[in-house]
Amino acid sequence: MTTGLTSRLRAPGVVALAGAALAAALVVRDPHVGGSWGRCPFLLLTGVPCPACGGLRATNDLLHGRLADAVHSNVYAVGTAGLAVVAFAVWTVAAASGRPVPLRRHSTTLLVAWFVGLVVFGLVRLLPGLSALRP
Repeated sequence: MTTGLTSRLRAPGVVALAGAALAAALVVRDPHVGGSWGRCPFLLLTGVPCPACGGLRATNDLLHGRLADAVHSNVYAVGTAGLAVVAFAVWTVAAASGRPVPLRRHSTTLLVAWFVGLVVFGLVRLLPGLSALRP
């Protein structure tokens, strides 16, 4: 039995709607305003920014077309957003065509590599010569 296009695009559609809702929340509640999204527990406990610190501001900047500001807030978040857009597009095209998602069998490896990269970024941004990477 063949599955209709609408059925195949249901999951990507739900993810797109969730992403749009989160983007709208970031536009409505500006993370550049101190405390508007709470405070980073890691930063509060250690005084050191976590690897994700600045990620909401970077995403807000991207949504407003301010790429340079986004890179200054959190360059890893900008790269992650780019990868997420590409991954979503690949998933949507695969779903529309009824084919399996490429690289699906490598998803765990890719997720681990992304997480290791996040931790490395968090450490590298603490180095004195690379303080420009801090939010």
